[in-house]
Amino acid sequence: AKETILNIKDLLKENVPTFGICLGSQLLALASGADTYKLKFGHRGQNQPVFDVVNHKALITSQNHGFAVDTKTLKPGWVEWFKNLNDETNEGIRHATKPFMSIQFHPEASPGPVDADYLFDEFLTYL
Repeated sequence: AKETILNIKDLLKENVPTFGICLGSQLLALASGADTYKLKFGHRGQNQPVFDVVNHKALITSQNHGFAVDTKTLKPGWVEWFKNLNDETNEGIRHATKPFMSIQFHPEASPGPVDADYLFDEFLTYL
């Protein structure tokens, strides 16, 4: 998805509010200069627990992915936002001062039943 990553880099340069979901999280991380890696088993299903390290909340999420963002490669200004409670891998990043955020799970799937609804409200504050 090299062309998509270049497009995201342009959005970041222009400070366009951006919310990456699932593959969008990996693409945003790559566009910001971070790396991703293949998970041994991946995260699949509607009962994946994650922890919001910024707001100190646990969520039950729906997931279907086989890669994760390497938080050790996050550039200055970027912070880990979510962590998988099963294996401690990254489940989301955000910029500390700019309107960029991403999550590795599917908030629209509502498995918890609406655990992740607040994420859309948070993104709307950027608009």
